[in-house]
Amino acid sequence: MVNTDLMDHFDLSFVPEREDPFKDLLLKMREKFGLDHVAYAGFNPMSGTLHGHVTYDEDWTQHYAQQGLYRIDPTLNEARRSVAPVDWSRLEHNENFRAVFRDAHDFGITDTGLTIPVRGPFGDIGGLSVTSDLKPVEWRKLRQHVISDLQQVAANVHDLVMQSHPLMRALSAPQLSTREVEILQWTAAGKSQQDIGDILSISHRTVEVHLRSSRQKLQALTTTQAVGRAIALGIVYPG
Repeated sequence: MVNTDLMDHFDLSFVPEREDPFKDLLLKMREKFGLDHVAYAGFNPMSGTLHGHVTYDEDWTQHYAQQGLYRIDPTLNEARRSVAPVDWSRLEHNENFRAVFRDAHDFGITDTGLTIPVRGPFGDIGGLSVTSDLKPVEWRKLRQHVISDLQQVAANVHDLVMQSHPLMRALSAPQLSTREVEILQWTAAGKSQQDIGDILSISHRTVEVHLRSSRQKLQALTTTQAVGRAIALGIVYPG
């Protein structure tokens, strides 16, 4: 029986050999954003299954699992309590932090990184973690440059994994209006609310009303997450 403890749902060590169709996607993300590693983990309550996809070497993932480091990993502890991205540089360097990253350093894993929590509408949860060996100043610049894209990608990857289950896929298909889809598509193309209002000859307040409705229908906390979910569902296309 699957352990439904929330910490286990964020266990980035859980990477079944039989299930890794998304690793190529993570590798492309790593290259595109100039990162060291990318890891996704999620829990699907419909099937009671855990999903994990990582670019880490197998030696580290096995060590992480065998030592039960996910139970004390502060990056996961903080992410499970947060809806906002968790920058590892802001974590307290306590005993647990030192224990996890002392081992991580032995495997060439840096303690510079970011975890983006994702929560779905049906109790599904996930997290996308990225690492970088850049110096602090360079990391802050990179983080600022890519954070919005990473949040959208995190929602996208999570939804793609969750929708691999037929029931979850059926439940997550929202009914958006033509105008809502249109506005989400322009948003995906990088247009601001004012830009979209000018393009569609409506006020920016009307644009916000439609975006708010889209967020509700897509069970998204932010517009960025709504766009990511709409892309994952094939409702709109990447800009």
